[in-house]
Amino acid sequence: MRSFSKIIILSLFLSISIVATAQVGGSRTYQFLGLSNSARIAALGGNFLAIKDDDITLAIANPSLITKDMNNKLALSYINYYSDVNYGFAAYSRSFNKIGSFVGSIQYINYGNFTRADATGETFGSFKAAEYALNIGWAKQLDSNFSIGSNLKTILSSLESYSSFGLAVDVAATYQSNNKRFVTSLMLKNIGRQLSYYNEGNRENLPFEIQFGLSQKLKHAPFRFSLLLNHLEKWDLTYEDPLNPSVKIDPLTKEVIEKSKLSKFGDNLMRHFVLGVEFVPSNSFNIRLGYNYQRRQEMKVESALSTVGFSWGFGFRVSKFYFSYAHVIQHLAGSSNFFTIATNLSAF
Repeated sequence: MRSFSKIIILSLFLSISIVATAQVGGSRTYQFLGLSNSARIAALGGNFLAIKDDDITLAIANPSLITKDMNNKLALSYINYYSDVNYGFAAYSRSFNKIGSFVGSIQYINYGNFTRADATGETFGSFKAAEYALNIGWAKQLDSNFSIGSNLKTILSSLESYSSFGLAVDVAATYQSNNKRFVTSLMLKNIGRQLSYYNEGNRENLPFEIQFGLSQKLKHAPFRFSLLLNHLEKWDLTYEDPLNPSVKIDPLTKEVIEKSKLSKFGDNLMRHFVLGVEFVPSNSFNIRLGYNYQRRQEMKVESALSTVGFSWGFGFRVSKFYFSYAHVIQHLAGSSNFFTIATNLSAF
């Protein structure tokens, strides 16, 4: 436990400069590291979870959830994003009695094919763009309630003739109650830096983030509720789209209607929250629903709010395989579909 405390303190010191100028939404490189890779996570609205039930598909997002019962499990995930963009991961787990449990995984995002052209519009063939992260996740159970974990990530980005390489670390801790129905996690995510740059001398910061989550499974009903708090390193997550301003004008006086301080505070607070619920009638089937307030505020169209920010999905077992699907409504222009399959190779 002392070693983990030292790691947490060191990580906090390393991230002080990042926290002081923290921004979100395109101001940092390797943004694909923050995408939801697991269909289960995506269905519950976020990009990590605090649910400890030996699900290997949660390990990339929260390494302290890795357990010895994941030994010899394999998982694959594919996300049909927008246009020709797709991404996903493959993960495999092994456990060792003395040193803990490990999950090796590779994440990727393929941006598709692009036409190469100059300023005059003349074309010169095509090019591709993609990014990858090779992860080694480790976790150890300290006692019956507490576990710690860490991800080591090697990151490669190749965008046409530009490339970059970086290293990052996630550090996480999880508490699970004795009855196993309540779980909470704290994680410092993407602590690291670029080692080689797209343009020489132009170093970009990684998408550092502090996350906290908890989940509670009801005792007498088949429901599990989850609450996630994102970007705890930065209070103000508001963003004003110049093409779709939220400023309201009084139709009579033509003056700007100012938001109250309480309204501004509530809006800022809710942008950190992601809510999710699972209906779990058995270990072989469940239904999931999530709501991401920040996604809705940033991606909604005032004239047609629709269900932007909501997500849903389900999971079911067929023989030795567990399938998960999620549908995420990110904008009126389109939604994303997530597919994940997991199995325990020992079952064969």
